Amino acid sequence: MRSSAIAISGLRKAFGDKVVLDGIDLEVPAGTVFSLLGPNGAGKTTTVNVLTTLMKADGGTIRVAGHDVAGEAKAVRKAIGVTGQFAAVDELLTGRENLQLMADLKRVDRQIVTTLLERFDLVESAQKMTSTYSGGMRRKLDLAMTLVGSPQIIFLDEPTTGLDPRSRRTMWQIIRELVGAGVTIFLTTQYLDEADQLADKVAVLDQGRVVAQGTPAELKRLVPGSHVRLRFTDPRDLDAAVPLFAGATCDEESQTLQIPSDGGTKSLRAVLDRLDEHSLEAEELSVHTPDLDDVFLALTGHASTEETAK
Repeated sequence: MRSSAIAISGLRKAFGDKVVLDGIDLEVPAGTVFSLLGPNGAGKTTTVNVLTTLMKADGGTIRVAGHDVAGEAKAVRKAIGVTGQFAAVDELLTGRENLQLMADLKRVDRQIVTTLLERFDLVESAQKMTSTYSGGMRRKLDLAMTLVGSPQIIFLDEPTTGLDPRSRRTMWQIIRELVGAGVTIFLTTQYLDEADQLADKVAVLDQGRVVAQGTPAELKRLVPGSHVRLRFTDPRDLDAAVPLFAGATCDEESQTLQIPSDGGTKSLRAVLDRLDEHSLEAEELSVHTPDLDDVFLALTGHASTEETAK
């Protein structure tokens, strides 16, 4: 069983009369990707600020890397790295100089600079001013700077915002490699497919409360709309299959039958067994489930949008 990298119990935070976090309970196992989702003003940024010691909670118990955030802030800071939404690089310095500055601030051997430049494929551009870097290069350098000091836990706030598809996938691969090396990632993102691709566990925050949490697959099963789609080549087989499945809908033009399903293997097996019993064959079978956008909308009543408020 994995140990907890982050454990939150009863986290509360208010700004004046406005309650932003109203009793948050979360647990993030070490060496996993945890994604926090929520509409504007849900409290995502406030949660990250509390976890990274940038803001004090009004109540609750928060432990990060085994340390109490309220009483052991210095130990927490030593164990974490934070990459914000906008790349925090100095445009008046080269890529190498940015990393060297971070190494000096962290008081670690500068040898780490060369290692990180190689790891993030930035060797050829290391001597160039970062003002000339593309968005993808800047994000890679920013994450490389976060890794100076080898943090156990990294907070990534919308790490791929504004990146082109290729740079975005490169960032995904880097995140997967970090997790493979045992690093814990706490991810906030406005791209729900990103959470779906990367996260081991997702929590949806709305109006200061966690309204759902689980694996992406578990959350998708909370929303109706999953179905098995069968395509037939023989119209007679399609006609024969329609009455076999309750709630099924038929599309004669495409020769397909859509059957309500929870998307699990048990229900899929039942469909195949039913076809076999009546000696019917489908040319094509596919399983469709709601995506995280559907989950987000169903749980919060809002479309997924970038958070701009606290």
